[in-house]
Formats: sequence, structure tokens, C-alpha cells
Amino acid sequence: MTQLAADNLIQLSEFESMSASVPTDPAFLTELRHQGVTRFRDAGFPGPQDEQWRFTNIAPIIRTQFKLGTLHEDLNSTDIAAQYSFGSEASCEVVIVNGVFSPRLSRIGQLPKGVIVQSLAEAFASNTALVERALGKYADITRNPFVALNTSFIRDGVFVFIPRSTTIESPVHLIYISTEESSQTVSHPRTLIIADDNAEVPIVESFVGSKGAYLTNAVTEIILGDDCRIDHCKLQQESRDAYHVATQQVRLGRKTQFVSHAITIGAKLSRNDLNCVMDGEAAYATLNGLVLIKDSQHCDNHTLLDHAKPNCPSHELYKHVLDGKSSAVFKGQILVRQIAQKTDSKQSSKSLLLSDDATMNSQPALEIYADDVKCTHGSTTGPVDEESIFYLRSRGVAMEAARHLLTYAFAADVTRRIKIEPVRRRVEDFMANQHGLPQDLRINDLSSFDEKVTN
Repeated sequence: MTQLAADNLIQLSEFESMSASVPTDPAFLTELRHQGVTRFRDAGFPGPQDEQWRFTNIAPIIRTQFKLGTLHEDLNSTDIAAQYSFGSEASCEVVIVNGVFSPRLSRIGQLPKGVIVQSLAEAFASNTALVERALGKYADITRNPFVALNTSFIRDGVFVFIPRSTTIESPVHLIYISTEESSQTVSHPRTLIIADDNAEVPIVESFVGSKGAYLTNAVTEIILGDDCRIDHCKLQQESRDAYHVATQQVRLGRKTQFVSHAITIGAKLSRNDLNCVMDGEAAYATLNGLVLIKDSQHCDNHTLLDHAKPNCPSHELYKHVLDGKSSAVFKGQILVRQIAQKTDSKQSSKSLLLSDDATMNSQPALEIYADDVKCTHGSTTGPVDEESIFYLRSRGVAMEAARHLLTYAFAADVTRRIKIEPVRRRVEDFMANQHGLPQDLRINDLSSFDEKVTN
């Protein structure tokens, strides 16, 4: 990486100006920023020689002269927030525009006693000790240069704290909006989610935007206590010209159940890192992912299921539907540490190629240091099954409609597992519209399907 490339994205003058403009920031935050910028200068951008990035060309990001985004509460951002809102189906909605909290567009509402949902900038002042205890302690700046870059520019985002023995039934919805400005912008939203023991809450992160080749570089740290039940959905519907890089770092306590659904629809280029550490005995992680892309879109998914304690089951299913000249990468790693006896982990990657020009690189991996474990992984890639098409055509279904039906059914294996209704509905609407299918084909049977698969 050249120094010019570093300055293109890091905008050193903006970093120094930002640091100087907030003298009231706590000392730990200033130090954290400087650690991030120092690490990024040393490491630079990843290149083709980096094994973790060799199938994803980030040259377009490096070449672009990005400018740090600012809060724009204009008509455009208002319309986008309204378009992607869950309305009354969400317990609260926090809107972040170009990386900055928007109080006018957000709706916190009435939450159970002790629950904190606020801008990260506000949390630096009002919940300093709680934030300092966790921020930057889990997302590692030495492992991912984009995490270091995000850490360099921590200024705002979302802070969520769920106290002990608290249940929230409706989802906490976090909406990250990127809006078009006079030049190409970059935002570095940071999210910190902490749940104390015996907490239960559904959380949704939606990444959306207007037209433009902007960059979203997001980092989310999720720290869960013991006996928690967390359902987390990430819905990425960025502009088709945008770049999306995101890291989620999750830590599970004892007997905590964590379910993740990661949906990728938008962005010209997207890279998602999801690292889940089962740091308490009998923790249980389920990672489900769905990628629906076409034309020249590219999506790179890297997942890590880190079994750090004994008796921790985990299940992972990622599905990719690729059309046109789109391309995708899946690199899923199951790590079983020496102490993690009685591990039961299953991983599956399945990809459907709708075009001869679509490409998929799937690399499931096991790294096992314990001897009393049960781990499996598998990967399949191929076109729509011709025998199934023949069967449908023999019953009067047209060729194109048959292909669409089979594609919809392939993806529905993931969507039907989504328990958060507005997320499932949004993804199914997208699939139905994309393939011209009538709404009465929606799959509504959610009965015991998950239990049969995951237990």
C-alpha cells in the first residue's frame, strides 16, 4: 500500500481536525483513536497477497478520494428513514446518517427500566465507565485493517445496554443511512451492544442508502452475559454503486443463545466479517446467511465460530444466489480450542448459480485442537436442478417461472428461519419482486422447521 492510498481514505488532516475539535472526549477514546490510526498506517490496505482478501479486489476503494460524511437531515434522508422503518413493529428505532446519530429521525419510545439506547457520542459522556469497559476490547485492530480504520474515526454510532433479567419482545431497530453529498463520502459507524445476564432481545441492523459510490465501514461489538437469548439480523440494502465493509465481533457467555441472520442484497462490493466467540460453557450459536446479488456485484463473507469453552454447539448455514456476472466468497472457519471438549458444530455452504458467468469461491474450514468433538462441514455449488424444472414444466409451469420458483424455494430455506417478522417480510418481498412471483407464494409455515434442523 502506498502512502497516497492511505491518505486517500484516512484523510489525515480530517483525523487531526476531528481529534482537536472534541477536547471533552474521555482520555480512553482519544487513545483508542490513535491506536487505530497508528495500526492502519503500519498495516495498510490488504492486497491480493493476503490470504483473507485474495478473492476480493478492493482497488476501487483504495483509488477513490473519499470525504468524511456529515449529518444531513434533509428530505432525502427523511424519505429513506421512512421507507425502511418498521413503524410500530419496532420497540425503538435509532437512525444514523453518514455515521452520525440523528435525533430528529430516531424514535426511542418507552423501553423497560434500565435499558439504554442512545447515540455513542452521548454514551461517551453519560455512560463513560460502561463504554470504556467494552469498546475496542473485542474487535481486534491487529486482525483487520478496516477495523483499525473504523477505530481511528470513532465519533458516533449506537450504544445499547440491556440490564439483567430484561426482556424486550419487539426489535430494537438500528438504521444506518448513507446519503449523497457533493463528493463521495465515507462513514465509520460504530455500534456497541451489551446485554447483562438473562437478557432477551431481538436486534436488527439495517444498512441502506441513496445513489452514489459511498463507502460504509462499520464495526459492531456485541457482548453478551450468561443465559441470554439474542436474535440478531443484519440487512444490507446499500446503493448498488456503494462499497460496504463490516465487522461484527460477538462474545457469548455461559448458556447464552445467539442467532444471527445476515442478509446481503445491495452494494457493488461488500465484505462481511462475523466472528463469534463462545466464551462460556454451553453457549449456543446459530449463524444463517443469505446473499442475493446479480450483474457485477461482489460479496465476500468470512465467518468464525470460535469454541473457547466446552459443551458449545453451533450451527451455520449460508446460501448464495448469484446471477449475471456476480461473484461471491464464503470462508467459514470452525475453531475448536483444546479446552472445548464435547463441541458439536455443523457448517454448510450452498450456492446457486443462475448464470454461466457467475462465480463462487467457497472455503469451509475446521481447526480442531480437542479430541472429543463432533464437527462437520460441507459445500455445494451448482445451477438450478434441471430435473426439478422438467417436473414443474410437465405440470404446466413455464420455463422462466419454474426457475424463479426453484430459486425462491432455495433461498426460503434461510428466510423461513427468520423470526423477526418485518425482516422476513422485507426479504421475501424483495425476492418476489425480483422474480416476478405473486405474493400468495410466500412461505408462512414456520412451525417446527428450525427445531428439526438445528437440534
